[in-house]
Amino acid sequence: MFWRKASHQCNQETESAEKAAEKDAKIRELRAAIGALTGRSFKFCNDACIGLYLEARNWDVEQAKKMLEETLKWRSTYKPEEIRWHEVAHEGETGKASIANFHDRQGRTVLIMRPGKQNTSSAEGSARHLVYLMENAIMNLPEGQEQMSWLVDFNGWSLRKVPIKTARDIIYLLQNHYPERLGLIVLYSPPGVFEAFWKIVKYFVDPKTSQKIKFVYPNNQDSMEVMKTCFDSENLPREFGGKTTLKYDHEEFSRLMTQEDVKTAKFWGFDDVHYHDADEHLRNAEPEPVSIAQPEN
Repeated sequence: MFWRKASHQCNQETESAEKAAEKDAKIRELRAAIGALTGRSFKFCNDACIGLYLEARNWDVEQAKKMLEETLKWRSTYKPEEIRWHEVAHEGETGKASIANFHDRQGRTVLIMRPGKQNTSSAEGSARHLVYLMENAIMNLPEGQEQMSWLVDFNGWSLRKVPIKTARDIIYLLQNHYPERLGLIVLYSPPGVFEAFWKIVKYFVDPKTSQKIKFVYPNNQDSMEVMKTCFDSENLPREFGGKTTLKYDHEEFSRLMTQEDVKTAKFWGFDDVHYHDADEHLRNAEPEPVSIAQPEN
């Protein structure tokens, strides 16, 4: 029996090593297909990042190449790494989206979303605010971790707070330019009216992302197991069934984000938000309007 177990374990380890080698080969293949990169594009396209694009396209190199090139083109015009907190701070005054001061059980950064606190009518402004938070959350992921978790609190939410078009555009942005960055999305205690909204929005969500979305209801113990499995109740706010008090302090959060802006500038190798990358690979690309969504076919 011992030898049988040992043999089984050895086979599993061999298969795991073979899969890792295959993935490494795919990453090298995609890197070669994209060609030489410089500047910010080179820094953006590390092996872990390339692996996420491959994972999003089921390790199809040609499809992943197309997706990654579209992101590089988007980043060259949208310049998400140049967004600074003072530009989007007004969007965050109510705490509609913020980075939590705790992690989930896997050590992933947690974003708290409270769509019921939507405070502006600008879809583009809300998108830039979200992009800023995504970029910062990625910058602060622990070593070896490439994904984050979202906790969505529906208190005060209504259909007029987040139009379907805005939801569609944000889904497009996340799926196409931040693939495989979301490891878990908890929709906590959504109201009944959300079901009608979700029936429309879910068609814009790809199958991989859909599997990560969990509906959790406080009066349903089975669904609450998600919270117990993924989060420490001692750190989790009461709004999500935990034991701590969640109070968004905009002034304090602004102070922290201003400090993060300094780290971001240092990481990307510039101190001025008006710095322009000299990446010829992107400079020669056909310019396009700054947009978070593709035109409908």
